[in-house]
Amino acid sequence: MTLQKALDYFQRLVSETSNTSEIKVYQEFIRIISSLKERDLSETEIKSIETELARLNLISATHHDKRFYQKALSQFEKYLATTFSLAPKGYYVKNGIALGMTIGLLVGTVFLSNLERSMGIALGISIGMFIGLIIGHSLDVKAVSSGRVV
Repeated sequence: MTLQKALDYFQRLVSETSNTSEIKVYQEFIRIISSLKERDLSETEIKSIETELARLNLISATHHDKRFYQKALSQFEKYLATTFSLAPKGYYVKNGIALGMTIGLLVGTVFLSNLERSMGIALGISIGMFIGLIIGHSLDVKAVSSGRVV
């Protein structure tokens, strides 16, 4: 599947649906594919991306639901991150917050348990989320300045 064919397909899907959550997923695909088209990629890199789009089987005879496209979007973003070191907008913030909350839960349970348990957990999660947000934001700014964001 070529980049232009995928772009046309998702633009058609946006025009056919009125569900806002589906439109957001389709528009994210459109944004990423448009950004890839604007990049100065080699012919082999473009072929690799087109092969990945074909592997995701986005266009098929059966109608897919929103979850299918969300999963395909996640797989496509992961492919771009691992193969080309390209991260989607907000990638590091999202992962930083998730990791910060996880570590904050652990810290709140283990080290802040001398407070009331629920207070220690809530405090640990909120501090972890804040630290993850700060670190993720700084990594996102660094990625934008180095041109690795699609």
